[in-house]
Amino acid sequence: MTTSAMEQSNLDVSHFHHTPYYCEENVYLLCKKLCADGIADADGSDLFVVFISNEKKQIALWHQKASKRADGIVLWDYHVICIQRKSAGNSPLVWDLDSSLPFPSPLASYVLETIRPSFQLFPDYHRLFRIVHAPVFLRCFASDRRHMKDPDGKWIAEPPLHEPIVAEDGTVHNLNEYFNISDADATDSGIDSVKGAIFTQKYGVVAKENQLEEFFSEILR
Repeated sequence: MTTSAMEQSNLDVSHFHHTPYYCEENVYLLCKKLCADGIADADGSDLFVVFISNEKKQIALWHQKASKRADGIVLWDYHVICIQRKSAGNSPLVWDLDSSLPFPSPLASYVLETIRPSFQLFPDYHRLFRIVHAPVFLRCFASDRRHMKDPDGKWIAEPPLHEPIVAEDGTVHNLNEYFNISDADATDSGIDSVKGAIFTQKYGVVAKENQLEEFFSEILR
């Protein structure tokens, strides 16, 4: 299926695995299914996993299914989405299993509706984006779900039925390295300086919210 065809014919989100509050594992499995179903390249080379967070662990996103408000706003500690960038001639697509927007959504529409850059937020709510190339993420990511247990060891939210994800090198937990994001991590020297790093760095590169669309417009040039 081509990118333009996907934009015209949205997929049924119910075909993809989803466990509430485990967005990182949901996106891990989403990437694998997109590859297996031929929607993405077999090795996931056209996919990027994006962690959205900040130092305060307070990010505002709109059009989220978990919201009880009409505008769908939720204040997450972090969120994870997949962005597909297939070719320079097609719009990047956002795969967000927790969004009420079309699935997938063109990146420009997603930014406008979900990130809402024109909405004036206090600095504590400014969002940062850790962008990790999917082939690297699928090899290196690991989570034993310890972040979802309270001090007594009880689950804050019921975990997925599948086994915890272990990295190829045997690492059992490195989720914190992905969602801990600070302003100091973000590039200030321009997108061109980090384009090469995105394909090799275990924890990807960090962009500010005003750099996100630029990054995906430049990444294949």
